[in-house]
Amino acid sequence: MNLQRSYILLALLYSALILIGILALILGGGSFIALIQVAVGTLAVIGLWGYILGKGFLNPRIWQPLAGALAAGVLLQLLVIFAGSPSSAEMTWLLSSTIFSALLVAILYRYGDRDQALWATPEEIEGGRKLGDLLNRENELVVEKQEADRQASVRVVKSGDAYRASVTRRHGEQEERFEEAFNQPSTLAFFLEKFTCITVDDITRQYERPAAG
Repeated sequence: MNLQRSYILLALLYSALILIGILALILGGGSFIALIQVAVGTLAVIGLWGYILGKGFLNPRIWQPLAGALAAGVLLQLLVIFAGSPSSAEMTWLLSSTIFSALLVAILYRYGDRDQALWATPEEIEGGRKLGDLLNRENELVVEKQEADRQASVRVVKSGDAYRASVTRRHGEQEERFEEAFNQPSTLAFFLEKFTCITVDDITRQYERPAAG
């Protein structure tokens, strides 16, 4: 059995547990805490299926906080199990939720990493392709741009399989410098257009080769 098939079986199992939890709530067999657990579990299963299928579901910014919340929930539930006096029904819910959550923490945290092609829009993929082509022939890309009272300069290099962008931004008298590295060129394109006034088109125009003849 390969890893992908194991993940699919895991997702099917978790989906079945969610359906059982929903059924139990409908039949009146769960508390308000159980309702919250089923709701969070449903969201987590959506993320699990997205990770397995390589599809970007909902927004990447929700998955790592959800993984953190699940990790905190696991610790809290373990505390209740070992330090509290839960009833048999509560113990069943707590143990099920703890096992359910612990297995998902690492998966959802990795799924929420924005630096993956699955989160890129078609425009970002095309922009990343252009930047990648330029960096295959240029040692570095350096661009400056003035826009109203904003100014930005960017230096982009490729180091191994990673793309590194050094940014200087000025707004009035304020100046800030920062640097980020990415595995995907599409994420580099997203970063430049979101955090600077420099677009991929600005860079390609500057480094565009003149037509022959």
